[in-house]
Amino acid sequence: MSQVIWNFEGKTAIVTGGSRGIGAAIVQALAKAGARVYFTYAKDVQAAKALVATCNEKTELVYAIQADFTKPADIENVMTQMEKMPIDYVINNAGLLRDRPLYKMDPEDWQQVYQVSIEALFTICKRLIPVLTKTQGNIVNIASISGISGQAGQVNYASAKAGVIGFTKSLAKEIGPMGVRINAIAPGYIETDMLKDIQDKVKKKMQRDIPLRRLGLPQEIAQSVLYTLSDAASYTTGSTLVVDGGMY
Repeated sequence: MSQVIWNFEGKTAIVTGGSRGIGAAIVQALAKAGARVYFTYAKDVQAAKALVATCNEKTELVYAIQADFTKPADIENVMTQMEKMPIDYVINNAGLLRDRPLYKMDPEDWQQVYQVSIEALFTICKRLIPVLTKTQGNIVNIASISGISGQAGQVNYASAKAGVIGFTKSLAKEIGPMGVRINAIAPGYIETDMLKDIQDKVKKKMQRDIPLRRLGLPQEIAQSVLYTLSDAASYTTGSTLVVDGGMY
């Protein structure tokens, strides 16, 4: 996959849920472009350490912060650190799947998905917007195609991601006059750990439903994030970029 060469030297970013999958690809892409990157991770210490080691082979630009976003206190602790820094970019990527039909869904399945996707988003944006107004930075929220089209077994996840899109559109109208942009990206089916337990025959059917006839790569979402953060998208705010191979 060919990649655009971006330059984010001198910029500082925070990526939530950054140790694996799409988050890790975003961290790597930002670091490669010269940005200093702080990323959060919930539990996988080894994955976080491996990502830091990979990104910091030449320069020390990447730092890991352990935080479980199902716990409001952990989010507050991260914000206490971040709001003291000159943050330019906020990438809200952390998400949680608790898939099952609604009639089998426990209240905890609903609450935790909303805690990670919506409550954390509220706290992070509220706390960091004063910083972003000083740096004239911007925000990218990772939504999902499920939040647009819906998905059986994902009433909690799909509605939370639809909330992310509504949040993005509304906040764009509030912070645009401050010089701060905010956009959402809605990935389709991406080759990450979230799909690792899906049977091959199911994956093949998924691919047949995608006009490009393949799953997306985390790096392709990362490149979309960097474009949205860059000056190339300087007149874009409140938008949702769908990156799904034409499925929707």
